[in-house]
Amino acid sequence: MVLRVWVVLILLFLFIPILLIFFYAFNTSNIQSWPIPGLTAKWFGATWADENVRAALVVSLQAGLTATVIALVLGSCAAFAIHRTAFFGREVISLLFVLPLALPGIITGIALNAFFSFNGISLSLLTIVVGHTTFCIVVVYNNVLARLRRTQGSLLEAAMDLGANGFQAFRDITLPLISTAVVAGGMLAFALSFDEVIVTTFTAGSQSTLPIWIYGQIRHGVLLPEVNVVVSFVILITVIPVVIAARLTGGGGIARVPAAR
Repeated sequence: MVLRVWVVLILLFLFIPILLIFFYAFNTSNIQSWPIPGLTAKWFGATWADENVRAALVVSLQAGLTATVIALVLGSCAAFAIHRTAFFGREVISLLFVLPLALPGIITGIALNAFFSFNGISLSLLTIVVGHTTFCIVVVYNNVLARLRRTQGSLLEAAMDLGANGFQAFRDITLPLISTAVVAGGMLAFALSFDEVIVTTFTAGSQSTLPIWIYGQIRHGVLLPEVNVVVSFVILITVIPVVIAARLTGGGGIARVPAAR
Protein backbone atom coordinates (compact mmCIF):
# COMPACT_ATOMS: atom_id res chain seq x y z
CA MET A 1 0.00 0.00 0.00
CA VAL A 2 2.77 2.42 0.94
CA LEU A 3 4.59 1.62 -2.30
CA ARG A 4 1.48 2.37 -4.36
CA VAL A 5 0.99 5.72 -2.64
CA TRP A 6 4.64 6.55 -3.25
CA VAL A 7 4.29 5.71 -6.94
CA VAL A 8 1.19 7.93 -7.24
CA LEU A 9 2.99 10.82 -5.55
CA ILE A 10 5.93 10.50 -7.92
CA LEU A 11 3.62 10.45 -10.95
CA LEU A 12 1.77 13.53 -9.69
CA PHE A 13 5.09 15.29 -9.14
CA LEU A 14 6.09 14.52 -12.73
CA PHE A 15 2.84 15.26 -14.55
CA ILE A 16 1.08 18.06 -12.66
CA PRO A 17 3.43 20.75 -14.10
CA ILE A 18 2.75 19.39 -17.61
CA LEU A 19 -1.01 19.48 -17.06
CA LEU A 20 -0.73 23.07 -15.84
CA ILE A 21 0.77 24.03 -19.21
CA PHE A 22 -2.38 22.76 -20.95
CA PHE A 23 -4.57 24.73 -18.54
CA TYR A 24 -2.56 27.90 -19.11
CA ALA A 25 -3.02 27.46 -22.87
CA PHE A 26 -6.75 28.10 -22.28
CA ASN A 27 -6.20 30.93 -19.80
CA THR A 28 -8.22 34.08 -20.53
CA SER A 29 -5.48 36.21 -19.02
CA ASN A 30 -1.98 36.68 -20.42
CA ILE A 31 -0.61 36.51 -16.88
CA GLN A 32 0.22 33.10 -15.49
CA SER A 33 -1.42 32.87 -12.10
CA TRP A 34 -3.43 30.26 -10.26
CA PRO A 35 -6.33 29.81 -10.19
CA ILE A 36 -6.91 30.94 -13.76
CA PRO A 37 -9.76 33.47 -14.17
CA GLY A 38 -11.45 31.64 -17.05
CA LEU A 39 -11.08 29.45 -20.11
CA THR A 40 -10.81 30.51 -23.74
CA ALA A 41 -9.49 29.15 -27.02
CA LYS A 42 -8.51 32.52 -28.49
CA TRP A 43 -4.79 31.94 -28.00
CA PHE A 44 -4.82 28.98 -30.39
CA GLY A 45 -6.00 31.19 -33.26
CA ALA A 46 -3.55 33.92 -32.30
CA THR A 47 -0.69 31.42 -32.23
CA TRP A 48 -1.53 29.98 -35.64
CA ALA A 49 -1.75 33.49 -37.07
CA ASP A 50 1.82 34.20 -35.95
CA GLU A 51 4.07 33.80 -39.00
CA ASN A 52 7.12 33.11 -36.83
CA VAL A 53 5.38 30.15 -35.22
CA ARG A 54 4.37 28.69 -38.58
CA ALA A 55 7.88 29.16 -39.96
CA ALA A 56 9.41 27.48 -36.89
CA LEU A 57 6.93 24.61 -37.23
CA VAL A 58 7.92 24.06 -40.87
CA VAL A 59 11.62 23.99 -39.96
CA SER A 60 10.99 21.57 -37.08
CA LEU A 61 9.03 19.21 -39.31
CA GLN A 62 11.59 19.37 -42.12
CA ALA A 63 14.51 18.76 -39.78
CA GLY A 64 12.73 16.03 -37.83
CA LEU A 65 11.46 14.07 -40.82
CA THR A 66 14.74 14.33 -42.76
CA ALA A 67 16.84 13.34 -39.75
CA THR A 68 14.49 10.43 -39.05
CA VAL A 69 14.73 9.07 -42.61
CA ILE A 70 18.53 9.29 -42.59
CA ALA A 71 18.71 7.73 -39.13
CA LEU A 72 16.46 4.85 -40.21
CA VAL A 73 18.78 3.98 -43.10
CA LEU A 74 22.09 4.44 -41.30
CA GLY A 75 20.95 3.05 -37.94
CA SER A 76 19.40 -0.06 -39.48
CA CYS A 77 22.46 -0.74 -41.64
CA ALA A 78 24.74 -0.30 -38.64
CA ALA A 79 22.62 -2.70 -36.56
CA PHE A 80 22.74 -5.32 -39.31
CA ALA A 81 26.50 -4.95 -39.65
CA ILE A 82 27.11 -5.30 -35.91
CA HIS A 83 24.72 -8.22 -35.52
CA ARG A 84 25.61 -10.28 -38.60
CA THR A 85 29.40 -9.95 -38.62
CA ALA A 86 32.03 -10.84 -36.05
CA PHE A 87 35.25 -8.85 -36.02
CA PHE A 88 37.82 -7.49 -33.59
CA GLY A 89 36.58 -4.35 -31.82
CA ARG A 90 32.90 -4.88 -32.57
CA GLU A 91 31.81 -3.96 -29.04
CA VAL A 92 33.93 -0.80 -29.16
CA ILE A 93 32.24 0.28 -32.39
CA SER A 94 28.85 -0.50 -30.86
CA LEU A 95 29.75 1.73 -27.93
CA LEU A 96 30.72 4.55 -30.30
CA PHE A 97 27.28 4.36 -31.91
CA VAL A 98 25.58 4.74 -28.52
CA LEU A 99 27.94 7.44 -27.23
CA PRO A 100 26.23 10.49 -28.84
CA LEU A 101 23.06 9.79 -26.85
CA ALA A 102 25.04 9.47 -23.61
CA LEU A 103 26.96 12.72 -24.13
CA PRO A 104 25.34 15.96 -22.92
CA GLY A 105 23.67 17.83 -25.76
CA ILE A 106 25.80 20.90 -25.20
CA ILE A 107 28.97 18.86 -25.84
CA THR A 108 27.60 17.52 -29.12
CA GLY A 109 26.37 20.99 -30.11
CA ILE A 110 29.70 22.70 -29.43
CA ALA A 111 31.61 19.95 -31.24
CA LEU A 112 29.37 20.19 -34.31
CA ASN A 113 29.53 23.99 -34.30
CA ALA A 114 33.33 23.86 -34.16
CA PHE A 115 33.41 21.32 -36.99
CA PHE A 116 31.16 23.43 -39.21
CA SER A 117 33.12 26.60 -38.46
CA PHE A 118 36.47 24.91 -39.13
CA ASN A 119 35.27 23.67 -42.53
CA GLY A 120 33.57 26.93 -43.47
CA ILE A 121 30.08 25.40 -43.52
CA SER A 122 27.30 27.94 -43.00
CA LEU A 123 24.69 27.04 -40.41
CA SER A 124 21.40 26.15 -42.09
CA LEU A 125 18.68 23.52 -42.18
CA LEU A 126 21.29 21.03 -43.40
CA THR A 127 23.45 21.51 -40.31
CA ILE A 128 20.37 21.07 -38.09
CA VAL A 129 19.63 17.77 -39.83
CA VAL A 130 23.23 16.62 -39.34
CA GLY A 131 23.09 17.52 -35.66
CA HIS A 132 19.79 15.73 -35.09
CA THR A 133 20.88 12.67 -37.03
CA THR A 134 23.81 12.13 -34.66
CA PHE A 135 21.51 11.13 -31.81
CA CYS A 136 18.56 9.85 -33.87
CA ILE A 137 20.80 7.11 -35.30
CA VAL A 138 21.36 5.81 -31.78
CA VAL A 139 17.65 5.28 -31.14
CA VAL A 140 17.10 3.40 -34.40
CA TYR A 141 20.31 1.41 -33.92
CA ASN A 142 19.34 0.27 -30.41
CA ASN A 143 15.80 -0.72 -31.42
CA VAL A 144 16.81 -2.68 -34.51
CA LEU A 145 19.79 -4.35 -32.83
CA ALA A 146 17.67 -5.43 -29.85
CA ARG A 147 15.08 -6.96 -32.17
CA LEU A 148 17.73 -8.72 -34.27
CA ARG A 149 19.18 -10.29 -31.14
CA ARG A 150 15.72 -11.67 -30.32
CA THR A 151 15.16 -13.21 -33.76
CA GLN A 152 15.74 -16.89 -34.39
CA GLY A 153 18.62 -17.60 -36.72
CA SER A 154 17.03 -20.93 -37.63
CA LEU A 155 14.35 -19.06 -39.61
CA LEU A 156 16.95 -17.59 -41.97
CA GLU A 157 18.73 -20.92 -42.24
CA ALA A 158 15.45 -22.62 -43.15
CA ALA A 159 14.76 -19.98 -45.79
CA MET A 160 18.22 -20.49 -47.29
CA ASP A 161 17.71 -24.27 -47.29
CA LEU A 162 14.48 -23.77 -49.23
CA GLY A 163 16.36 -21.87 -51.94
CA ALA A 164 15.83 -18.24 -50.92
CA ASN A 165 18.64 -15.84 -51.79
CA GLY A 166 19.82 -13.09 -49.44
CA PHE A 167 17.31 -10.51 -50.64
CA GLN A 168 14.38 -12.93 -50.47
CA ALA A 169 15.34 -14.01 -46.96
CA PHE A 170 15.56 -10.37 -45.87
CA ARG A 171 12.22 -9.49 -47.50
CA ASP A 172 10.22 -12.48 -46.27
CA ILE A 173 11.86 -13.23 -42.92
CA THR A 174 14.03 -10.46 -41.49
CA LEU A 175 11.98 -7.42 -42.51
CA PRO A 176 8.69 -8.69 -41.03
CA LEU A 177 10.54 -9.57 -37.82
CA ILE A 178 12.10 -6.13 -37.36
CA SER A 179 9.33 -4.00 -38.91
CA THR A 180 7.85 -2.88 -35.58
CA ALA A 181 11.32 -2.12 -34.21
CA VAL A 182 12.13 0.02 -37.26
CA VAL A 183 8.84 1.91 -37.01
CA ALA A 184 9.25 2.39 -33.26
CA GLY A 185 12.82 3.59 -33.73
CA GLY A 186 11.68 6.07 -36.37
CA MET A 187 8.95 7.44 -34.10
CA LEU A 188 11.30 7.82 -31.17
CA ALA A 189 13.87 9.49 -33.41
CA PHE A 190 11.30 11.99 -34.68
CA ALA A 191 10.12 12.72 -31.14
CA LEU A 192 13.68 13.39 -30.00
CA SER A 193 14.41 15.56 -33.02
CA PHE A 194 11.20 17.58 -32.81
CA ASP A 195 11.79 18.86 -29.26
CA GLU A 196 15.59 19.11 -29.35
CA VAL A 197 16.84 22.57 -28.39
CA ILE A 198 20.45 22.36 -27.18
CA VAL A 199 22.07 20.82 -30.26
CA THR A 200 19.77 22.88 -32.49
CA THR A 201 20.92 26.10 -30.85
CA PHE A 202 24.50 25.45 -31.97
CA THR A 203 23.61 24.24 -35.48
CA ALA A 204 20.62 26.36 -36.51
CA GLY A 205 22.17 29.73 -37.32
CA SER A 206 19.33 32.01 -38.45
CA GLN A 207 16.88 29.08 -38.63
CA SER A 208 14.33 28.80 -35.83
CA THR A 209 12.62 25.61 -34.70
CA LEU A 210 9.71 25.49 -32.29
CA PRO A 211 11.90 24.75 -29.22
CA ILE A 212 14.19 27.68 -30.10
CA TRP A 213 11.15 29.93 -30.59
CA ILE A 214 9.81 28.85 -27.18
CA TYR A 215 13.14 29.55 -25.51
CA GLY A 216 13.39 32.99 -27.10
CA GLN A 217 9.85 34.01 -26.12
CA ILE A 218 10.29 32.81 -22.53
CA ARG A 219 13.35 35.05 -22.23
CA HIS A 220 11.38 38.07 -23.46
CA GLY A 221 8.21 37.15 -21.52
CA VAL A 222 5.88 38.91 -23.97
CA LEU A 223 3.95 36.10 -25.69
CA LEU A 224 3.53 33.69 -22.78
CA PRO A 225 -0.03 32.60 -23.79
CA GLU A 226 1.24 31.65 -27.26
CA VAL A 227 4.21 29.91 -25.66
CA ASN A 228 1.82 27.75 -23.61
CA VAL A 229 -0.07 26.79 -26.77
CA VAL A 230 3.11 25.88 -28.63
CA VAL A 231 4.48 23.95 -25.65
CA SER A 232 1.23 21.98 -25.43
CA PHE A 233 1.51 21.14 -29.12
CA VAL A 234 5.15 20.07 -28.78
CA ILE A 235 4.27 17.85 -25.81
CA LEU A 236 1.56 16.10 -27.81
CA ILE A 237 3.77 15.67 -30.88
CA THR A 238 6.50 14.25 -28.65
CA VAL A 239 4.41 12.00 -26.41
CA ILE A 240 2.19 10.40 -29.06
CA PRO A 241 5.07 8.80 -31.05
CA VAL A 242 6.68 7.62 -27.81
CA VAL A 243 3.45 5.93 -26.68
CA ILE A 244 2.97 4.27 -30.07
CA ALA A 245 6.62 3.15 -30.10
CA ALA A 246 6.23 1.64 -26.64
CA ARG A 247 3.18 -0.32 -27.79
CA LEU A 248 4.98 -1.54 -30.91
CA THR A 249 8.11 -2.69 -29.12
CA GLY A 250 6.07 -4.40 -26.43
CA GLY A 251 5.11 -7.24 -28.73
CA GLY A 252 7.29 -9.65 -30.55
CA GLY A 253 7.74 -9.89 -34.27
CA ILE A 254 7.47 -13.63 -34.77
CA ALA A 255 3.79 -13.39 -35.60
CA ARG A 256 4.60 -11.07 -38.50
CA VAL A 257 6.58 -13.63 -40.44
CA PRO A 258 4.53 -14.61 -43.52
CA ALA A 259 3.12 -18.11 -43.51
CA ALA A 260 4.88 -20.62 -45.73
CA ARG A 261 3.45 -20.74 -49.21
